Amino acid sequence: MSVIKKFQVTFDCAEPERLARFWCEVLGYLIPPPPEGFTTWEDFNRTLPPEEQGSWFACSDPSGVGPRLYFQRVPEGKIVKNRVHLDVRVGTGLVGDERLATLEAECARLVALGATHVQTLYADGENESCIPMLDIEGNEFCID
Repeated sequence: MSVIKKFQVTFDCAEPERLARFWCEVLGYLIPPPPEGFTTWEDFNRTLPPEEQGSWFACSDPSGVGPRLYFQRVPEGKIVKNRVHLDVRVGTGLVGDERLATLEAECARLVALGATHVQTLYADGENESCIPMLDIEGNEFCID
């Protein structure tokens, strides 16, 4: 049996490029160059049938370690809570006030990008602090 070593995370969304660019800012990911023969992604999109223009976008970890993120346009809006979400690990190895200050600073940066702060969950002796948030299309994620 083979072992899968690479995977991508796919987001259903309304505006693939906009959401991809948001996540690039969150994670330090990059938009790959457009396909060969095209100067920009906009040039590439103009060659597609109208119903396919802007229907997907992707970004990837410049180090090649993290998964590729793929964003695909779907007709329906988000209705219920995500069954899976990303944890953005900014506080790894930190505890107490130092961890909370790091999480709050990252929360402020992401709110400035358009994310929504849902709540701050404070350390309780069993779990460390984390901050649930929503991206620009309402998808849940946490910074922890």
